[in-house]
Amino acid sequence: MGDEGPAATPVRRAAAWAVHAFTASGAVLALLALFAIQGHRWTEAMLWLLAALIVDGVDGSLARAAHVKTFAARIDGDVLDLVIDYLNYVFVPTIFMLEAGLLPAGLALPLAALIQVSALYVFARRDMKTADSYFRGFPALWNVVALYLFAAGVGGTVAAAVVSAFVLLTFAPIHFVHPFRVRDYGAWLPALACLWAAATFGLLWGPGPALRSALLVLSSVAGLAIVAMGLWRTWRGASSAPAG
Repeated sequence: MGDEGPAATPVRRAAAWAVHAFTASGAVLALLALFAIQGHRWTEAMLWLLAALIVDGVDGSLARAAHVKTFAARIDGDVLDLVIDYLNYVFVPTIFMLEAGLLPAGLALPLAALIQVSALYVFARRDMKTADSYFRGFPALWNVVALYLFAAGVGGTVAAAVVSAFVLLTFAPIHFVHPFRVRDYGAWLPALACLWAAATFGLLWGPGPALRSALLVLSSVAGLAIVAMGLWRTWRGASSAPAG
């Protein structure tokens, strides 16, 4: 007998639609971040964007577990995910950088335009990911860029250089990992991603200066280690590990 998959039941259908609703909550988080930006509540805005990043990090696993393509097939989860990701990874962080004055005044709008256009390339390309679930080029994580520019308090010249570099890396033949899809590093990669999220959350929560510096270092080191895993994939080529 062939494998026909799990049988459709009201509970399974409800679970699949609940996962879609969980993904859609990212749009609400984007709205909350925009309201915080409007009120110049910078840390609150970053916390909403961090929450959206966590939702996006786990909703794919939930979708596969709930068989959303079978039990809630009316909704294209991939399209839903891309729309919300563009809001939370690109559009809202760009508004954050503009409103918070993180970019130099004379270059702020041109840099913001470059972010938008380069990110469209990422979201529209058909080969965004490799067969082993690595992103090709910088995957438009402008929420993370904005977070570090804000947390580190760098000047406008440095911020302009950082933004320009990541725009160029969007088109570079390098790889970035997906923390919960890449299987090359076993449990180490998702554990490192969780460490990064915890350190970053603590950093934004407003600790004292000494603890803030330590958390900034821990968050940065964890983030650089994740980036290094992707660069190692570029150097060594694809492995035989199955995609997530």
